[in-house]
Amino acid sequence: MINIRKLETELWESADLLRAGSKLTSNQYCMPALGLIFLRYAYSRFKMVETEILKNRPSRGGRVLPVEASDFAAKSALFLPKEAQYDYLLNLPDDIASAGLVNRDGQTMTSLGEVVNNAMALIEEQSEQLTGVLPKSYTDFSDELLSELLRIFNNSALDEVGGDIIGRIYEYFLNKFAKNIASDDGVFFTPKSLVKMIVNIIEPKSGILLDPACGSGGMFIQSGDFVNQSGMNANSAMTFYGQEKVEYNAQLCLMNMAVHGLTGVIKSGDEANSFYHDAHNLDGCCDYVMANPPFNVDKVKAESCESAKRLPFGMPSVNKNKEVGNGNYLWISYFYSYLNEKGRAGFVMASSATDSQGKDKDIRRKLVETGHVDVMISVGNNFFYTKSLPCSLWFFDKNKNEAIKDNVLFIDARNYYTVVDRTLNEWSEWQLKNLNAIVWLYRGETEKYTALLDEYRTILGNGDFEDILHQLKDELKDLQKRSKIEVEHAGRSDKKRIQAEYDEMIAGKNEKITVAKEANWLYEKFGGGEYKNILGLCKVAYRTDASKREDKAGISIEEKGWSLTPGAYVGVAPAEDDGVDFGERMAEIHRELLSLQAESNDLMDTISKNMKEMGL
Repeated sequence: MINIRKLETELWESADLLRAGSKLTSNQYCMPALGLIFLRYAYSRFKMVETEILKNRPSRGGRVLPVEASDFAAKSALFLPKEAQYDYLLNLPDDIASAGLVNRDGQTMTSLGEVVNNAMALIEEQSEQLTGVLPKSYTDFSDELLSELLRIFNNSALDEVGGDIIGRIYEYFLNKFAKNIASDDGVFFTPKSLVKMIVNIIEPKSGILLDPACGSGGMFIQSGDFVNQSGMNANSAMTFYGQEKVEYNAQLCLMNMAVHGLTGVIKSGDEANSFYHDAHNLDGCCDYVMANPPFNVDKVKAESCESAKRLPFGMPSVNKNKEVGNGNYLWISYFYSYLNEKGRAGFVMASSATDSQGKDKDIRRKLVETGHVDVMISVGNNFFYTKSLPCSLWFFDKNKNEAIKDNVLFIDARNYYTVVDRTLNEWSEWQLKNLNAIVWLYRGETEKYTALLDEYRTILGNGDFEDILHQLKDELKDLQKRSKIEVEHAGRSDKKRIQAEYDEMIAGKNEKITVAKEANWLYEKFGGGEYKNILGLCKVAYRTDASKREDKAGISIEEKGWSLTPGAYVGVAPAEDDGVDFGERMAEIHRELLSLQAESNDLMDTISKNMKEMGL
């Protein structure tokens, strides 16, 4: 697994060292540096798609037909002319002037900056939505600086990291280059696992998808992947629309989409401020709305919001300055309003919004009463890359099936995650599937749940998942013992090789244990495939009070004061017995402490003795 943080740090340290030695400001340097990362990632994807195209390529006269731009368009990928390919730029001679290179207009180029500008212009010709978007200020760089930057960003790790890698590295660089831009304009990279969760539950198939706070375009990228994996062509099946107030972000979104072969209409600047403008006139028209809007925005002009409409449940609280003090319920109202009669929405929102009071509560009640709130998921701390705050995922569905039209599924996933490092958590691929499986069962889609169990069994084999897990753990212990013995007894020349072989086997076994743990986690809760409420994890609640329903059973959202906080419904899971005897463990800790104190005293005596001998 690629350590993305290590990659970011390496790229940044090398690139910023060069910037510090140049006369360029951070703002002059930022976008061109990101443009080169875009170029490198575009080349990586170009080579991958080219390999696919060449697999079954016909030949004439013994020669394989060359690939063309149309071949890439058919695979929803960006075609790169030879002069815009990264390895071409890397292998240019030091003396550009002597190479006799001409640009697309037939003019002779005398610097590497001109050659890179030409590469960007050639790429813009391949994608209408990139016109005027890519940076072309590379003549500001000396040939030596630019050549070194090209070398730094020629990192093979960029070939191996999927998803919104451009967005992720972009945010890292932007926060380093211009923290004032990042904080003032709400640059807020949406973690891949949150985006995937939203896409998996929304299940985009075809139609109009809007992200009115689209940032670097992660929602579009994951939706495109989801549609393509289902066997359809994302560009044919979907129409992508985005609004992004920050020009930097909109440029990046278009670059990001182009790399992934997606086309869309992205508007930016003041006309794309979603608080005041429906820039694409999509109110009531969208099949899907996905977003991670900036949370808790204040000083939003109330009159401008009212004239912009999209407020089916009325205005949130307005202060004496005629401002909305917190924009969360503006976003929530807009997302709902954009949906057509069968639309689905999924978005990230501040945790506080699930239970806020005053006008927010009135809006939330009206929203719940529509019957279109579908799923609510609580997410724990440290999921965001630059923030540690918790959040919630909200899901609307205007076309819920009859069996659940009066229900809302609450999932508290705050204690279910994988630790990436000290300050970052995520959902693994299997954890995403498990959370998705709860939604499938709630919706009655048991065939999807069964398919997931089959997927687990394909990897783990048939049998009881708990038994398989125990067996794998025993096998791991055995491997670790054998590794230790064999490495200790190996000759000096063989130690490294044997250790590497065992490390690989141990890593493989650990991966399988991870899969077995997740399979067991899911099966012990839902067995062969029937939804049930699980204390501390999930609960289905009704919209209205029990006295108003025929079945008279189960908790209602009305009874909970229209709260949409999952924790208010699912309760707290019983603490698991970890099998450790508390008394024994405390005695053990006490013995360890006494031993450490004794060692400390001995060390202090030795230091004192040595200092006396030195005459100090």
